[in-house]
Amino acid sequence: MSTVTPGVAPQRTGPVVGSAAARNVFALIRLSIGWVFLWAFLDKLLGLGFSTPAEGAWLSGGSPTAGFLGNAVSGPFAGAFGSLAGVAWADALFMAGLLGIGAALMLGIGERVAAASGALLLVLMWAAVLPPATNPFMDDHIVMALTLVGLALVNSADTLGLGRWWSGTALVRRFPVLR
Repeated sequence: MSTVTPGVAPQRTGPVVGSAAARNVFALIRLSIGWVFLWAFLDKLLGLGFSTPAEGAWLSGGSPTAGFLGNAVSGPFAGAFGSLAGVAWADALFMAGLLGIGAALMLGIGERVAAASGALLLVLMWAAVLPPATNPFMDDHIVMALTLVGLALVNSADTLGLGRWWSGTALVRRFPVLR
């Protein structure tokens, strides 16, 4: 028989998700979304020719925010988002976000912070193009944002990542939000 202390959350001793196959699928989803963020960073940094031509690379003096925020925004927030296009601090913050979110998700370190930051970035990108082109309100940005939240809730970084090790560090034991 176990006792429950009111106001104290019970400590989990095993994985959140019981099925090893499900844990692996969640980990692969985390790695896939991490790669999407990391690839966007690399393409915008180096101008690899996928979304960003070589002459538009950040290292060549291009702006990673100019294309999307300067041309693709629409709807009620178009003016606010459009005014950020090509602004140096917005470029730096956007690139730091892409790199940090992508690397954290790929490594499985700081999954909660990466999931929250990634979800926020995705919701902002969604808000920049309201209403979405193919649906009155729902699009892949919202689906991916919700997926990131779910991945953090099931501790996907513990599988195929450094999450279990990371959660045992003194820093994370002291500040569990960094898990």
